[in-house]
Amino acid sequence: MSRRAALVALACALTGLAASAAAAYTHYQLLVDPSYHSFCDVNATVSCTQVYLSRFSTVRGIPVALFGAMAFAAAALLSAGGWLARPAVRESVPGYLLVLSTLSLAVILYLGYASFVLLKAVCVLCLTTYAAVIGLFLVSAATTRIPLATVPRRAARDLRVLAASPLALALVILSAASAGSTLAWFPREALAASGTPQPAAPTATQRSEFERWYVSQPRVPLVVPADGAKVLVVKFNDFECPACAQSFLQYKPILAKCDAEHPGAVKLVLKDYPLNRDCNDGLIRTLHPSACDAAVAVRLARTHDRGDAMEDWLYTHQATMTPSLVRQAARDIGQVTDFEARYASTLSLVKGDIALGRTLGINGTPTFFINGVKIDSVLAPQYFDEAIAYELQHASTR
Repeated sequence: MSRRAALVALACALTGLAASAAAAYTHYQLLVDPSYHSFCDVNATVSCTQVYLSRFSTVRGIPVALFGAMAFAAAALLSAGGWLARPAVRESVPGYLLVLSTLSLAVILYLGYASFVLLKAVCVLCLTTYAAVIGLFLVSAATTRIPLATVPRRAARDLRVLAASPLALALVILSAASAGSTLAWFPREALAASGTPQPAAPTATQRSEFERWYVSQPRVPLVVPADGAKVLVVKFNDFECPACAQSFLQYKPILAKCDAEHPGAVKLVLKDYPLNRDCNDGLIRTLHPSACDAAVAVRLARTHDRGDAMEDWLYTHQATMTPSLVRQAARDIGQVTDFEARYASTLSLVKGDIALGRTLGINGTPTFFINGVKIDSVLAPQYFDEAIAYELQHASTR
């Protein structure tokens, strides 16, 4: 590997490492600080938060960003070897980088599909890592002069060379120790036996910090009846919004626990706020083409006691959702046979929710009000649980 190629590879690896580290930091802040706002949250589409709070951002509770940082750290060490190592080792480095970058390329193709197609959200830091991987792949592919079939044999030989170099061995051990300690230290959601993410209880310090932030938030009066509930949770929702689906899945077990432990004390009210100019003309542009139809479909399905099933179908079929498929699902899942006849009158009710949302300053979904405390995005599940617990504890004092 030429020294120039090694420097280019090293630059790509360090760029990817920096972006992955920033992504891991952002993910960490979202887990421990409910008031954190990422610098790359530009709008509903360009949003790191939507990506990092999705099911695609972790593997067994470990952020994908950490795995990316480890891969780029390995690429940086290899690139440095391609610049500084003895000629026999430098000859093999492009092959090692090609194998690593090819595997990484497969991963980013999947993550890119999940981001652009399924979540319909763009993460600037993720795009940076994608570019770094592509750069590593191109450089290594252009400079590899050895058959890839010989890579395992060469790796065994070069590992012996590595073991004979105290400096190289120290760097590898230090990198491995750093990776291991970071994985052990990084907070994550606990996984139940079923594999469903469960909220991890915050520490006493995190609980204290959350409560300090939560009580400092203003309370907005809402014209939504609580029907005797101590805690009223109002969610302005878009059934085609990935973050709305994520909060639905994450908060469902928390609300079920509240209902079991405090029957009737917590009430969730869903308000429609489709990000679609067909029914929400206050928007600059349409983000979710099927959202108006989806809102109508759920309302009509509720008249047949099929609202929950309709919601589940919509949230789990966002990737393929179209207005025609929503109408078909309304018939098949919601048992709605008069969708077209009732569409206009039901859409007027949706627009009523939208009008309420505008008076409350809603500018994106989901937006929550917990006893009037406005939450402009998705709280990490453990903090949503803490907010409800706080409201239950202090309900009698208001």
